[in-house]
Amino acid sequence: MRILNICAYTWAIGGPARIIYDHTNEVLAQGHQVDILSPMTPGEKMYPVPEGARLIECKRTTPISNFYREFSIEMYDYLKKHINEYDIIHMHGIWHFGSLAPFLIPHKAALVITIHGLLDKWAVAHSKWKKDLVTLLYQKRLLGKADLIQINNRDEEEDVIRYLGYRPANMVIVPNGMKVSEYINLPEKGIFRKKNGIGPSQQMILFMGRLNIKKGLDLLLPAFQQIHEKLPNAALILAGPDDGYLSETEEFIKKNNLSKKIKLVGMLTDTVKKEALSDADLFVLPSYSEGFSIAVLEAMTSKVPALVSDRVGFGDYIKKYNAAYLTPLTSAGVADGLLKILQDKNYADELRKQAFTMVTDNFDIKVVANQLLEEYKKIKKM
Repeated sequence: MRILNICAYTWAIGGPARIIYDHTNEVLAQGHQVDILSPMTPGEKMYPVPEGARLIECKRTTPISNFYREFSIEMYDYLKKHINEYDIIHMHGIWHFGSLAPFLIPHKAALVITIHGLLDKWAVAHSKWKKDLVTLLYQKRLLGKADLIQINNRDEEEDVIRYLGYRPANMVIVPNGMKVSEYINLPEKGIFRKKNGIGPSQQMILFMGRLNIKKGLDLLLPAFQQIHEKLPNAALILAGPDDGYLSETEEFIKKNNLSKKIKLVGMLTDTVKKEALSDADLFVLPSYSEGFSIAVLEAMTSKVPALVSDRVGFGDYIKKYNAAYLTPLTSAGVADGLLKILQDKNYADELRKQAFTMVTDNFDIKVVANQLLEEYKKIKKM
């Protein structure tokens, strides 16, 4: 099959780029062709491209793209010329031009949309007026026209049904996957700590994600302030690019004199990210809204005990396996979870064990990639 993924394929976008990367490696190994069509802004760092795949970069068209995400005349022109070279056009996310453009051009390809959690209540309420406008103009109608809607879990199924008012026949649950083998042998412990001035006796709490309020930073920061009084050796690492919440974070750190205990280290990639996971005592993501958090899976595969909300995309699996501390979305709840994991070694060890079992049982990329390929085959038209 000839497959085209449409996504802003950058480090800053996070999970979707990683999902495409891992899935593409498995698909290429089975003899299929994969291209990635990516709208981009000059200066953005593109995600690595799997060997054998092709990345097609398209400049975003400003100023329109400042208001309508990923609007790109170059992308539209590429699709107009080449859309019939593909069997599958796979759009990642909604609310942006990349999930509209393929519907505007006559084609013979099968169209796939992955929701990536963008229809949950928190996500829909964010920039609501824009989403109401897109809904009115086309979004509901196009979801109904897609050949396949990929969702990751039962929560997303409920979100789609609530949004559309019915359960579409073209919707299927296929979770995201992890390349487990990449996280089995992590770098030697101590490298990240040494680079960032964190002592070997300190308890290192790691947050990895965009600095956006939806990630629960408004809960995590005051929670850390609370537990810091009981665990003065604890250190919080905030690893991720600014996405609207950096100034609030810096103000909180300054106001509460926590500059020696909370470190902003920017976005971590490749080996440096694995060095951080190797050194972490706890991973935290009290998110209000996630499609399917690859960062959480990376931490779990790295055997780091995790504190997360049930909105990370696979809360049902976490409950079944008792694979993480599921926090209520309150600062006090997050603080309780941090203390529980950091003060109870047996509990932390059990979370590590259960989480790794959950990932290997359900989310190994080899299994997941084949599930999605089978769905592609069912809808392929040519």
